[in-house]
Amino acid sequence: MLEAQEVGFHYRRGGPTVLEEISFTLPAGRVMCLLGPNGTGKTTLLRCLLGLLRPDEGRFLWDGRDLSALTRRARARLMAYVPQSSALTFPYEVQEVVLMGRVAHLGLGNAPGREDRRKAALAMERLEIGHLRGHVFQHLSGGERQMVLMARALAQEARLLVLDEPTANLDFGNQVRALGTIRGLARQGYAVLMTSHSPDHAFLTAHEVLLLKDGAVFARGAPDEVIDDAVLSGLYGTPTVVAHAPVAGGGCVKVCVPVLDDGENSGVGNDVVNGTQNEGGIVS
Repeated sequence: MLEAQEVGFHYRRGGPTVLEEISFTLPAGRVMCLLGPNGTGKTTLLRCLLGLLRPDEGRFLWDGRDLSALTRRARARLMAYVPQSSALTFPYEVQEVVLMGRVAHLGLGNAPGREDRRKAALAMERLEIGHLRGHVFQHLSGGERQMVLMARALAQEARLLVLDEPTANLDFGNQVRALGTIRGLARQGYAVLMTSHSPDHAFLTAHEVLLLKDGAVFARGAPDEVIDDAVLSGLYGTPTVVAHAPVAGGGCVKVCVPVLDDGENSGVGNDVVNGTQNEGGIVS
C-alpha cells in the first residue's frame, strides 16, 4: 500500500505553498485519479513521490517503508512512471524504448537477455502496438508515443504505476484501450496513481479520486460519492452538470457536461440542465 502523510512542498524557502498537507492511502489493486485545474500541484505531487523533488514536510510510505530511504534502483523496482511526454532525442526504435523498462532488473553493466526481450514484447502486444516495434520513436504520432511509454512501464513490472495524463494525445479509441488496460492492471494487483483533466475518466477507471485545488485537498473519496455538480463547478470554476447516460445492455454511466453561458437556450448543456434527452437519447 502507498501512503502519503501530510506532504507539503515549496519550490523555494519562504515562497508560495505548492502542496499543503496532502494525505491519502492507495492499496494494491486500486486506481486513484488526481483531478484539479492546471497549476494546482498534481504533477508536483507525482514528482515528489518519484523522488525527483524532496517534500518540505511529510513523507511517502510503501508497505510502511519510507520511500526517501530507498535508492533510485529500489524505487524503480517498486514504481513505474509514465510522463505526459518523453525527452528522448536519439533515434531509438520502439522495441528499444520499451526494453528500457527492464533496466531496473539488470545487474550493473549487464545487457538485456532473452527473458527481458520477451517481457518487452508482451507489453507491446498487450497495448496492441507490436506492429510499431521497428519504428523510430521520434517519428511516431503523439498518441503512439504515449502508448509506447505505457508499454515501457508495463515491461518494468513495478507494483505501483504512476501515470501523468496517460491518455494525453490519444485518440478516442486508444483512450478507451488505455483506460481499460489501467483497470485491468488494478485487477491484477497493481496500485495505480494517475492524473487526468477529464472527470469522466475517473468515473470509468478510478476506485477513488483525490481533488486538488490551490495545492490542497479539495475533496476525496469514491467518484460516485464525491463528483457532483457543485463539487466540479467549484473545483474548476465553471458551471458543470453530472448526468447519467444509458448504455447498451442496461445500466448507465455518469458523464460530466460543462454548461456554456452563451445566452442560448439550446444544446446539450441545456438539455442536461433541464433533465431532457438530446436527439440521440443518451442523456437523462
